[in-house]
Amino acid sequence: MPGGWRFWIDRGGTFTDVIGLAPAGELVVRKVLSVQPERPGDPAVHAIRELLGLAPEAPIPAGLVREVRLGTTVATNALLEHRGAPVLLLINQGFADLLAIGDQHRPDIFALRIERPRPLEMRVLEVAGRLAADGSELEPLHLNAALAEQLRHAQVEGYRSVAVALLHAYRNPAHELALERWLRQQGVADVALSHRLSPQPRLVPRGHTALVEAAVGPILRGYLDQVQGALGGATPLRVMRSSGALAAPAQLHA
Repeated sequence: MPGGWRFWIDRGGTFTDVIGLAPAGELVVRKVLSVQPERPGDPAVHAIRELLGLAPEAPIPAGLVREVRLGTTVATNALLEHRGAPVLLLINQGFADLLAIGDQHRPDIFALRIERPRPLEMRVLEVAGRLAADGSELEPLHLNAALAEQLRHAQVEGYRSVAVALLHAYRNPAHELALERWLRQQGVADVALSHRLSPQPRLVPRGHTALVEAAVGPILRGYLDQVQGALGGATPLRVMRSSGALAAPAQLHA
C-alpha cells in the first residue's frame, strides 16, 4: 500500500504489543515488556525504531510513519493502583461531604457491613454561589481572597490537580467556567469540570467523574507527551478513547 509504515499499539501494564504494517504490505509483530528499567523511554517507540532500522536516538524522518494508533491502560492502572494525582475538589458550600457520603447505591443491598473501595486522595474546598434547578442564578459565585489563600495552601501541600463539581452545572455551566478561568489565573494547569466530562443531572456521579479525571488526567497526559516527544512531531499519533473512537492526544482533554 502507498505511504509509510502504520503501527497499532496496545500498551498494558505488563506487556506492550506492537503490530506494524510495512509500505509493501508485510505485517510484523513485536511483544515487549511495558517496563524496562535498563532502557529508559517508551518500549513501543523502541520497537518501532528497531522495525524502521533507526538508531535509538535518531529522529524518525517525516513521512516514514504514516500513523500510530495507541490503546493504553495507563490511566486505568493508575486508578486501580491508587497512583493518581492528589485532587483538590471544589464544590458548593454545604456539600463538602457529598462525594464521601454518596447516594443509596450499595454493592450488596442486604449486607449489614458495607466494604467500600478506598477513596482517592483528595481535599475539599467549598465555594459560595448557587444555581437553581433550572440553571438560573440564586447566589453569585464568590471568588475572594480567602478562597485564594486556601487554594495556595493546598497547592503547597501537593494538591495541584483540581476537580470542579457544582450543582446544576449540566444545565448552566457559567459558574464552573468562571471557576476554571479563576483557577487558571491562580496558576492551576490541571482543571476537570464536571459538566464538560459528564453532562447529567445527578451531582454525585458527575462529581466522581470529575474527581477521577483530575486524578488520572495528569498521568495520562505525561505518558502521551512522552510518547509523542519520542515519535517526533511529524509522526501522527491517535489514541483510543473509552468509546473505541480515535482522537489526537490534545482532543482527549478538550
